[in-house]
Amino acid sequence: MKNTHLTEKQLEHFKQILLNMQTNLQDELAVNSKSPNDAIQEPADYSNHPADLGTEQFEQERSAGFDMIKKEQLQQVEDALKRIEEGNYGFSVVSGKPIPIERLEAEPTAKMLVDEAE
Repeated sequence: MKNTHLTEKQLEHFKQILLNMQTNLQDELAVNSKSPNDAIQEPADYSNHPADLGTEQFEQERSAGFDMIKKEQLQQVEDALKRIEEGNYGFSVVSGKPIPIERLEAEPTAKMLVDEAE
């Protein structure tokens, strides 16, 4: 299917933005997959005060939450790249109407019109 809403140049522009987003998210997830204790080379529970253990657990849970958000963002980027390959990037998945370029510039992973998202 040929995308008649966006020019080839515009599609390439958004593809590059999405590929950069994909690389950045993958890099962030790779960095976060390392344990904080890997950096300091200490066993996790070696003579830690109970408050330190609580803080460490909080940090791990917070990091896991951020990772979950980044994984969701990565999936949205990969979905947008797939829509480019399929020729339907820039069109609402709800109505099929063209998504304004201004919206795509602000949110390259947008898959519906603003009023449809509300």
